[in-house]
Amino acid sequence: MVNTSNSPIQVIAVGGGKGGVGKTNVAVNLAVGLGRLGRRVTLLDAALGLANSDVTLGVKPRKTLLDVLTGEATLSEVVVETADGVSIVPASSGYPELAALDMDTYFGLIHAFSELADTMDTLVIDTAAGISDEVMCFLAAAQEVVLVVVNEPTSIGDSYALIKLLSERYGITKINIVTNMVRSKNDGEEAFAKLTTVTDRFLDIQLEHVGSLPFDEYLRRAVRKQSPVMRAYPRSSVATAMEDLAGTVAQWPIHNKASGHMEFFVERLIGKMGNKRA
Repeated sequence: MVNTSNSPIQVIAVGGGKGGVGKTNVAVNLAVGLGRLGRRVTLLDAALGLANSDVTLGVKPRKTLLDVLTGEATLSEVVVETADGVSIVPASSGYPELAALDMDTYFGLIHAFSELADTMDTLVIDTAAGISDEVMCFLAAAQEVVLVVVNEPTSIGDSYALIKLLSERYGITKINIVTNMVRSKNDGEEAFAKLTTVTDRFLDIQLEHVGSLPFDEYLRRAVRKQSPVMRAYPRSSVATAMEDLAGTVAQWPIHNKASGHMEFFVERLIGKMGNKRA
């Protein structure tokens, strides 16, 4: 099944206030889970310069976004089909120039995504860690933001900083929270409560706790095998939780835009980044 011009594309951006919270594993397994539910999913590795979604999926791309930037490939030529039925747009690792693109180059790259619009109905974006302008613009342009948080002071603090920027600078009014590597149900609820305590007091934004993912040694084993945990260990507790998360996300409404296609994402992203040039 392919998307048509009358079928809007759902854009879900996965972020994390800091590195090491499991953001890429959440993005990859969410994409796999949605694919198993019948979605036509493309995963964009937007951690430009420090990409690793392809490694997690166990693929070795021959071309990456670097080849698109140098004119050696089109974006459609870069896309890799994975064993899980998810398409991935891989970035390159070890190329710092990818993490410091000038805005005109960035605009051209994002505009190129129009050529992929007919091949998907869901775009999952694995953003980089931190709060750089590029990260924030990807998050702000998406229809749904999923923020991965662990119950540690640094993660809570950095997540609040990210949420504050999205709220005050970009006008985001709702963010979905996934608590990761929890040791118990109370662990996830506690992390979410810590966030809402400060956001409810200082920010005009709604946080929704959409899932808790347990700490599970099988996830580490899957990473070492270069495989999504849902494929490598489908009966593990974390794979089951990932499946539940995908089921929750699959119930989210897909917001119709006037263009009815992917242009709204491209235009919103370029608009957000264009404001940074002013």
